Amino acid sequence: MSDRHALASLIHPRSIAIIGASDDALRIGGRPIAYMRQQGYQGRLMPVNPKRSTIQGVPAYASVADLPETPDLAIVAVAAKLAPDVVEELGKRGTRVAIVFSAGFAEADAQGAALQDRMIAAARRYGLRLLGPNSLGVLNPRIGFYGSFTSVVESGFPKAGRVGIASQSGAYGSHILGLARDYGIGVSACVMSGNESDISLGDMVQAFVDDPDTDVIAVYSEGIRDGQRLLAALEAARLARKPVVMMKVGTSEVGSAAAQSHTASIAGNDAVTDAVLAEHGVVRARSTEHMLDVARLATRRIYPVHNSLGVITVSGGAGVIVSDAAELCGLPMPQMPAAAQRHLKELIPFCAPRNPVDCTAQFMNDLSIAGRFADAVVQEGGYQSILGFFTYTVGAASIADGLRAQLNAVRERHPDRLFVLCILASRERVQQYEDDGFSVYEDPARAVAAIEAMGRFGAAFARPAGQKTPSAPVSIPLPDATPSEATAKQILAQAGIAVAEERVCADARAAVAAAEQIGYPVVMKILSPDILHKSEIGGVLLDVANAQAVQAGHARLLERAATAAPDARIEGVLVARQLSGGVECILGTQRDPVFGPVAMFGLGGIFVEIMKDVVLRRCPFDIDTAEQMILSIKGAPLLQGARGKPPADVKALAIMLSRLSHFAHEAGPRLQSIDLNPVIALPAGQGAYAVDAVIELAADGDARADVARGPGPGTL
Repeated sequence: MSDRHALASLIHPRSIAIIGASDDALRIGGRPIAYMRQQGYQGRLMPVNPKRSTIQGVPAYASVADLPETPDLAIVAVAAKLAPDVVEELGKRGTRVAIVFSAGFAEADAQGAALQDRMIAAARRYGLRLLGPNSLGVLNPRIGFYGSFTSVVESGFPKAGRVGIASQSGAYGSHILGLARDYGIGVSACVMSGNESDISLGDMVQAFVDDPDTDVIAVYSEGIRDGQRLLAALEAARLARKPVVMMKVGTSEVGSAAAQSHTASIAGNDAVTDAVLAEHGVVRARSTEHMLDVARLATRRIYPVHNSLGVITVSGGAGVIVSDAAELCGLPMPQMPAAAQRHLKELIPFCAPRNPVDCTAQFMNDLSIAGRFADAVVQEGGYQSILGFFTYTVGAASIADGLRAQLNAVRERHPDRLFVLCILASRERVQQYEDDGFSVYEDPARAVAAIEAMGRFGAAFARPAGQKTPSAPVSIPLPDATPSEATAKQILAQAGIAVAEERVCADARAAVAAAEQIGYPVVMKILSPDILHKSEIGGVLLDVANAQAVQAGHARLLERAATAAPDARIEGVLVARQLSGGVECILGTQRDPVFGPVAMFGLGGIFVEIMKDVVLRRCPFDIDTAEQMILSIKGAPLLQGARGKPPADVKALAIMLSRLSHFAHEAGPRLQSIDLNPVIALPAGQGAYAVDAVIELAADGDARADVARGPGPGTL
């Protein structure tokens, strides 16, 4: 039996055993039975309770061994101390998957953690998959399956539909479920994981990828335990053209204390999460409302690859709101073509035809004007997404039916376009538009944010399947401890990273000889594996122009090092060529505790320190991807020849960034971070050179293991 069969049984079970079943429909062990009987679950229910022959009118059994058949799925609702033995019995019966409601495990204390380990060991002996413990369960309204004790359904059961909800929090997952119900969003299934002792967030996403009843996946995450499993599932979702919108909350404390790496302090764990999710086409939701807005629009299954927004409005003010929202989220709103503007002016001389297109209240005199304006926006404007702001006019009895007919005619002529309306009307009138194929929002800014997300999905789905970038056979031994700058550069040179010409000098005479060979002016630096950030102690001298300055500089550097770091190991002084006429950049990597090595690129100076204008990506990647990264930052024009300066050697930067990503990937978990700061990108054709380099290593046996990001799943 494969894991995928077990995950399929988690949301589509054909038979269910409830161990710890209660005859009281309000108790935890009784609610699932009551819910499923109310909602007409057609599979077999098998309550297990040694004290009763029937439970809520359903035949009950004394033990798992007494069950008349092996259940597809089991619900474990017994005291924590009994749960490991129940899991053992289920494993012997060949049950595929179990939901463990029981609490008091790893979320409680060390004794509970040991109990959880014992339960997981029992499950693994038999290949039984576990959701939980401390799980609020699973429900699938399409088949009436309610393997949950959530009370949110008491105020109304969810509508069956095509959105799958995966939540690491039971209470908040139920909150999302209740909001989806109130918003009229149909749900294929909702899975709430609990402690994630076995089935993880990635497994839940994969279950929805494989589920033919799910088109859209909404995820609430508090902590990512298995980064690689999640990323594999997200990539499977992208290839299956199933949008994933994710609300990731909390920030990691792992690795935040006194990070030596400049890259780590700039990137930050949450920025890494952002970059990795975007790489896999995930839209990260800002709020629950945003997540459900995106999920609802995504069920239309129209994902423009090159998204653009055309707006028809009856309010100039609304047009301003839409334009501001579109600019804020980066959704293009090109002007209508000049010929189209002239055409619209002929219809209504005082209209605003640019985009937003304001047809004014004149359409109330002739409803066909709304249809002709809308058709012009679609046909002549060529926009992929259309937003119509008609506010309360659609609810007016004198206008509603005629306007609906006009807009429907346009939509039917262009079934490949995304049509969204901002209207105020009765629930029945809104539902008519939804049934027609329009998506309706009250707030235009919310509508714009959802429309923008559809374009991101479209662009992600259009990318070909990710191919494993072949790594060059790199076998570069790492030293036992964090190396000095010179040693770091020697290591990186073996990986193909170009560095500025330099010499390690043991005394002032050697420093003068090195400077004479390299050519003035030179840079001088103190060299010590214990002083990684040399500029902070005055350990870097620029524009050293002659032999006398070299001799004086050598003495000054040693004196400053002795004062600032008297116990530091001094390996000498580094004398290097001083490069000029290029653009300063920063390249680096950090080992993320969840996703592994991540590379960073940005421009130097205020661009990285203050503006945080950087781009991140998981390692490794090829040269083309590296070049796309470099050109994606806001400061890219400075690399392309802004203000009359020659363009920088972007190709050389891309080669360096790609090689750095491969080295970080191949080096393994002992490599914590690399900083190349600065890298000087000379004019095109002249190369790019690392001027300073820091490699941070973990001691043998002390490499950071991949751990959960955030406070961890399992909260109720």
